[in-house]
Amino acid sequence: MILLALALCIVLPINSGILGHKNFKEGIDIKGGTYLLYQADLSQKPTTETDAQAMAAVQSKIERRVNSAGTTEPIVQLQGADRILVQLPGITDSSQAIAAIGAVGLLEFKVEQLDSNGNVVNDASGNPTWIPATAAGSDGTQKQLTGTYLLPNSYVETDSLGKPEVAFEFNTEGAKLMGEITTVLYNNGVNSRPLGIFLDSQYVSSPVVQAVITSKGVINNIDLASARLMVNDLNSGSLDVPLTVIQQTDVNATLGADSLHKSLLAGLIGIACVALFMIAYYRLPGLVATVALAIYAAIILAIFKLFNITLTLPGIAGFVISTGMAVDANVLIFERMKEEMRRGLTLKMAVAEGFHRAWPSIWMSNVSTMITCVILYWFGNTFGAFMVKGFAITLFLGVVVSLFSSVTVTRTFMTQLVNNGMIKGVTLYGGKND
Repeated sequence: MILLALALCIVLPINSGILGHKNFKEGIDIKGGTYLLYQADLSQKPTTETDAQAMAAVQSKIERRVNSAGTTEPIVQLQGADRILVQLPGITDSSQAIAAIGAVGLLEFKVEQLDSNGNVVNDASGNPTWIPATAAGSDGTQKQLTGTYLLPNSYVETDSLGKPEVAFEFNTEGAKLMGEITTVLYNNGVNSRPLGIFLDSQYVSSPVVQAVITSKGVINNIDLASARLMVNDLNSGSLDVPLTVIQQTDVNATLGADSLHKSLLAGLIGIACVALFMIAYYRLPGLVATVALAIYAAIILAIFKLFNITLTLPGIAGFVISTGMAVDANVLIFERMKEEMRRGLTLKMAVAEGFHRAWPSIWMSNVSTMITCVILYWFGNTFGAFMVKGFAITLFLGVVVSLFSSVTVTRTFMTQLVNNGMIKGVTLYGGKND
């Protein structure tokens, strides 16, 4: 009863949060949002990193990207060796999310290619051909100037004409490279040449160098939306490996709420039918089982809320199925009790013997279900099937709590009723007197 009281304080009222979290945590299939599963190309990771290190770095950078975008309670998880799951509750237009998350975010600086006469080499379309901008680093070796030398403090500002531009700042090594490159391009103001700026190999702009730049600079000729996305990419750092979307699910919030309502209604109807059957068939023990089932429901919901477990529609299905399994254990116990009474045992002995003899069947069936849940969880976690994973988690927890409910709670109530002399005669079990 103490456990029941604590469980009710956690669960009710739903929006008060007397104990634990304020509300139940809803998955994107209920709340609405975007589900993305990415495949990483580990063949392009830095040679100095292991696969695990590269994936951990990508996960960290994606988390910074989605958090800086203002997404509520985003979920970024590694799935297997080379996959990343991203859940964005409340975002149903996934195109912008994909562009912001999946971009490698590699900023490159390039210069125009010149021929032997110092003229610009153009491509087939008549546009300049760009080659990486390089300079001698502090160790004397030639290095390409990229966004890897940027400090994570880029921001959007406006120029003198009110147009957006991205301000950035290099670290010490990057400032040295930029200084040497812009010194050559500026050429003391005589025939100054442009510095090409590329993001993920896509041309952004090519401003003409008007002064020697070292630690700070700006990127202009972009719109406000692109400037904000660029700042997000630059501050989160370039991804170590390219990503490809292999699974995408968009859920409308209205559809999720409607599905939740129907699922809960179906679950309540199912539980009510089970309770009515138990009471009609087993009489007083059936009523005891129904009370134990109500306690089970309160405890499992308290666990969901207290530990902030994400509820998905398959997860709710797993919860409803586990309630049936809780009653199933009571059926085994009550039938065994009836058999013991037919053998001539007293009511008190029949109750004790019924629980004792039914226990092996109960724990074996529940352990087999828990093993299946572990397999389903591994499958869902490895292949990014969040619906399977949600189902496995809630079913596993439900089975564990149902063991406590069907055995400990029911046994305590039945023992107290028998000891107090409140249960007399086989008819109270739904049977017939011999």
